[in-house]
Amino acid sequence: MSDAFAELEWRGFVQQATPDVQAHLAGGRRTAYCGFDPTAPSLQLGNLMPIMLLRHLQLGGHRPIVLMGGGTGLIGDPSGKKNERPLLSKEQIRENLQHQRDQMGRLLDFDSKETRPLVLDNADWLEPQTLVAFLRDIGKHFTVNLMLQKEAVQARLDAGISFTEFSYMLLQAYDFLHLFRKERCTIQVGGSDQWGNITAGVDLIRRVAGGEAHGLVAPLVTTASGAKFGKTEAGAVWLDPALTSPYQLYQFWVNTDDNDVERYLKLFTLGPRDDIAALLAKHRTNPGVREAQKVLGMEVTKLVHGDNAADTAVAASAILFDEFDPRKVASGTFDVLAQEIPTVSVDRGAELLLVDAIVRAGLATSKSEAKRSIEQGGIYVNQERVKDVARKITAGDWIAGRNLLLRKGKKDYALLRVSK
Repeated sequence: MSDAFAELEWRGFVQQATPDVQAHLAGGRRTAYCGFDPTAPSLQLGNLMPIMLLRHLQLGGHRPIVLMGGGTGLIGDPSGKKNERPLLSKEQIRENLQHQRDQMGRLLDFDSKETRPLVLDNADWLEPQTLVAFLRDIGKHFTVNLMLQKEAVQARLDAGISFTEFSYMLLQAYDFLHLFRKERCTIQVGGSDQWGNITAGVDLIRRVAGGEAHGLVAPLVTTASGAKFGKTEAGAVWLDPALTSPYQLYQFWVNTDDNDVERYLKLFTLGPRDDIAALLAKHRTNPGVREAQKVLGMEVTKLVHGDNAADTAVAASAILFDEFDPRKVASGTFDVLAQEIPTVSVDRGAELLLVDAIVRAGLATSKSEAKRSIEQGGIYVNQERVKDVARKITAGDWIAGRNLLLRKGKKDYALLRVSK
């Protein structure tokens, strides 16, 4: 077995751990789990960190369990929340769970025979529980005094916490006990806000089963400026391509601050140490090229959405930001661009002056404004500067027969597409 703990520590995944977890991991193949409550229709970028933690444990020879919270999601975890979240219906939880389950299939290695992940739903054992039996068998092992000391509860005492959310800790601890008994799972991992819940499960296993269990939590990821990770001006960054496109996901990583790129490469890619060190050395020599950020974006987008989506996202970005010749990319790249920049449809065979095209594309409000922009050298057709105000759009301008990229200045783009 490789030293999985040392690898996790080098990559920045370890904030707290129970005392003997390193020796436990080194002693043979272990089973580790992380829980995900399906309270949203998709996993967010913040969920990627514990998933990558599981993936690196898997690479170290251990078996991961993804525990979907079909049961606990009906209750709501108070950890990290200032106010109680609204309860979702069983139908919504089930729908969210299925979406997230599908996403998990791309993020872990399900082809491995010895470390093939399990994907389980805690509703399978939580919903059949009766209240009296649960309180008698599980609740008696928890004191209210101890539960009140947990950080997630302490943070909510002033705002108020319902008994529903207060009891969440018991359910998560019972999950750990159940997996310990049924799957020989001895390690639970998660974000740092889960430390209290995890140690409650470790203690329950010791009390009820006389067993040895361990916990490990990763630090809360923030940006170099202290902002919450995985958020943009448009809101959360999702792993569902219908909510955050592969292009947008790639751009999120390409825009990573230089002060964050080393940390993110270690946390969110599978690159070995030597490769990451070599990449960072090149980056420090010429940071303006942003090669480290581009590799980061490529690797994460490939992991989340697959090779083809990542390649197309990179090609679309290259056209817009690297002055890459748009004629050298696959025609499908323009399908991506059409979703990301203003796009106007034109009739096939229609004669079009560049001035009219600029106005139709919304890059100018009038023909006179369009003419001035051309004369001043601020207009580009397929990334080539044009200064002829009488310029016509000819058949040779249409890439793949139907795409024309217009640019005004450095950042204002529009795409004209011939109707199919």
